[in-house]
Amino acid sequence: MTKQELRIVFFGTPDFAVCSLRRLVEQGYNIVGVVTMPDKPAGRGHQLYQSDVKRYAVEQGLRLLQPVSLKDEAFVEELRSLDAQLHIVIAFRMLPQVVWSMPPLGTFNLHASLLPRYRGAAPINWAVMNGDTTTGVTTFFLKHEIDTGDIIEQRSIPIGRHDNAGTVHDRLMELGADMVVHTVEDIIAGTVTTTPQDQLLHAGEEPTPAPKIFKDTCRIAWDRPAEAVYNHIRGLSPYPAAWSTLVDAAGTGHDIKIFETGEPEKGASAESGTVDADGKTLRVACADGWLPVLSLQQAGKRRMAVDAFLRGFDMSGCHFA
Repeated sequence: MTKQELRIVFFGTPDFAVCSLRRLVEQGYNIVGVVTMPDKPAGRGHQLYQSDVKRYAVEQGLRLLQPVSLKDEAFVEELRSLDAQLHIVIAFRMLPQVVWSMPPLGTFNLHASLLPRYRGAAPINWAVMNGDTTTGVTTFFLKHEIDTGDIIEQRSIPIGRHDNAGTVHDRLMELGADMVVHTVEDIIAGTVTTTPQDQLLHAGEEPTPAPKIFKDTCRIAWDRPAEAVYNHIRGLSPYPAAWSTLVDAAGTGHDIKIFETGEPEKGASAESGTVDADGKTLRVACADGWLPVLSLQQAGKRRMAVDAFLRGFDMSGCHFA
């Protein structure tokens, strides 16, 4: 079978998925259909938002499917009519068995972690938030339980001291696209070998979860060690962003997103959340040290460097709650 003969349906939504889809298209693979989320209202004007995958598929003239329900009979029949031998899933919602079991060569997923570490919706964020120094990408065949299928291939990258979720995302996106193409090449050649995930766990070790990020997940707990707060902030930057409430001298709370900090400074003697500002710099007390804030955003305003923020905000008597 050649790459032109192999009929592929691609499932995905954000830019992380577009990179792999683009690589497949540019290398001449036969993408007979693209499945993405329906358009939905977004923003203050509630204009319909089109996914990154949809925009690219339309640009390339690819056949597009946007089902509300993946179990809808009309969608399942349309998908079946594409006669695909392989499904590829990247950054998409969970597929029902009728969909992932449909193609004769199977359905594989690209996941942004070294499975079985960080199964779940936010593997990049949690790897950085937990202070990991290595992460990677995995391709695996889908089965019933989410992110548990047999592994096809893995590749790793280091997480640098000053990386954040955004920089790691971008590197994994490119690395993942390379690996998706290589996985398809192996499937065509019939040389794929797989490894059950439980074989990669040491005795007594459990898979690492990476649950969905909610607003409360992003709240900064200043009573944690400064190193943990440093990792928490960079693991959520630039999106969805860590936040805290800055309480002014009058007792009014101002929600502040914090995107970037300097290195933790050991030896805080102040209560957690205490602010030390001199008009140009700002640092906040944690359980065991200070954390300098470099860029932030007050609710309803733009992101800015800390010195610009301090020029317009009186920090006298303020603290972070």
